[in-house]
Amino acid sequence: MNPLEARGRSRVVLWTLLAVTIVLYGFPFVHLLLTSFKTPLDAIAVPPGVIPNVWTLENYVSALTRDGVTAALVNSVSTAVISTVLSLALAVPAAYAITRFRTPSGRVFVVAALVTRMVPTIAVGAPLVEIMRGIGLTDTTFGLALAHTTISLPLSIWLMTSFFEAVPDELSEAAEMDGCSRLQAMVRVVIPIVSGGLAVTAIFAFLASWNEFLFSLLLTSLRAQTTPVVIANFQSQFGLDWGGMTALAAVYSIPVIVLTLFLQRHIVAGLTLGAVKG
Repeated sequence: MNPLEARGRSRVVLWTLLAVTIVLYGFPFVHLLLTSFKTPLDAIAVPPGVIPNVWTLENYVSALTRDGVTAALVNSVSTAVISTVLSLALAVPAAYAITRFRTPSGRVFVVAALVTRMVPTIAVGAPLVEIMRGIGLTDTTFGLALAHTTISLPLSIWLMTSFFEAVPDELSEAAEMDGCSRLQAMVRVVIPIVSGGLAVTAIFAFLASWNEFLFSLLLTSLRAQTTPVVIANFQSQFGLDWGGMTALAAVYSIPVIVLTLFLQRHIVAGLTLGAVKG
């Protein structure tokens, strides 16, 4: 077999594996989307079908007009935005200090942050409920955002540390020689360079809050309830309202998809930022 044929077969195998991966990864969402257009009886049919027998928008109308759904969507957006801002506000200076001072305690801090990220959420759920109750932040958007920050902050610190390490120290040192303080050098010189990494971190922090369920269930009851909790409470006379659940879940996916597409250029730049250091 000559090199050209071997390369051609390798590409065929690679593209085949890629296509299979995309199908396996995308099928659950496609099935969810198709289920949202089914009639109530078609959604619970046994055996289940993939393509709706009758296409309908009834599930979207009933889901979006149900009491509490609009408020839950607003709560989800508010909570995710606040949590993302808090995570970035704390992670950026922490990661910058770790990479610029390079002290042993800083490295220990990064490892400790990752260890806290590995702790199961349920393990800290009950203590967190008591803490929020003690400071009067139960069933509030800000209290839930604080809880979500405990999930996204360790990962944000770790990501920003890797992005800052890709920036040569000479750039910030040159800015300081020109009269900038260390903080000004970070804001005016380093952060614009790692804007792609900042976008990647923001996406992960936003998703951590947007998709979180347990803390939302434990810390909210009515006023600050988010959409994942509302989706889980969809009921009908036949049991779970699969049509309404999938319709609201499809709508709930739109903001994240739009945000990812909007920041796509920055995300690609951020993912390749640490590939070459210089």
